[in-house]
Amino acid sequence: MKIKIAFICIGNSCRSQIAEGFAKQIGKELLGKKIEIHSAGTYPAYGVNPDAVAVMKEKGIDIISQYPKTISEIPPDPDIVITMGCGVECPYLPSSYREDWGIEDPVGMPVEFFREVRDIIESKVKYLIDSVRDSDSLEEVIEKLKSK
Repeated sequence: MKIKIAFICIGNSCRSQIAEGFAKQIGKELLGKKIEIHSAGTYPAYGVNPDAVAVMKEKGIDIISQYPKTISEIPPDPDIVITMGCGVECPYLPSSYREDWGIEDPVGMPVEFFREVRDIIESKVKYLIDSVRDSDSLEEVIEKLKSK
């Protein structure tokens, strides 16, 4: 079982990049074996937001090499699609499970707000990756995500 997870937002410059960074770090022993992690945006920005890079560095996670991608640049068949709360609809990106995290966009806000958003994303990603780690099938992961 290899579960493909896609974090989607509009610019793919902040929230979805933070989620990708946390997922790759929290699930590093699962990467390539049990999970694939991707992020993308419907209208990608030109780069990862510097404040997102800075607040992730505070957690010891370097996302400077990540970059905004279009949805067409990630695999077309993710198992799990997580949107960040920006009203993004991806009907052309079919998946077995979708969830919207409803996280406010920190772009243009003080760095303290970036930290709050980062910590919310960290908690949600940890639950998601732990659900994958503790499951034997995609169906089991989905059941855990639905029951939280």
